Amino acid sequence: MSKPAAPLKGRAARLARLMPSTGPSTAARTPFVLLVVLLLGGGLITLLLLNSALNEGSFRLSELKRDTTELTDEQQALQRDVDSRSQPDALEKRARELGMVPGGSPAFLNPDGTVRGNPVEATAPPSPSPSPTPSPSASPDPDAPAAGPSGSPSPSASASRPDPAAGPAAENSPPPTSPGR
Repeated sequence: MSKPAAPLKGRAARLARLMPSTGPSTAARTPFVLLVVLLLGGGLITLLLLNSALNEGSFRLSELKRDTTELTDEQQALQRDVDSRSQPDALEKRARELGMVPGGSPAFLNPDGTVRGNPVEATAPPSPSPSPTPSPSASPDPDAPAAGPSGSPSPSASASRPDPAAGPAAENSPPPTSPGR
């Protein structure tokens, strides 16, 4: 057997007191290692949750962009429809289908109550040049639609009783417009 170590004296004894012993050092490292492992695990879980939230936001953003594109396309289609219906020739065609006629010269009221201008009742312009198909007003047929106050057939009478001799095209064709309009 070995003999017990002799107690240290002088300088060696002082250095031995400064150095920690081997027993308690392993016990002091365990909480530090656990703390580092917990911090690393918590960081990884936090990164995973953050990445999942960003991916969810990215999918939502893609969906909103697609919806925005669809709504923009629909808005542009509606704007084209409004633009096509607000053109002067389209407005005139629709007004004539409704039985409206162009107005005459307008009259204005002055602030003192006097009328400036000569108000005139609106009348339908003369019918355009004869078309190759016979018109209901030119036929002496007793079943022909009644003429309106302006001498042209009323739109409701011509729409309810189409001319059988004119064929199916006369049912859907708009009334003729005057030249230059």
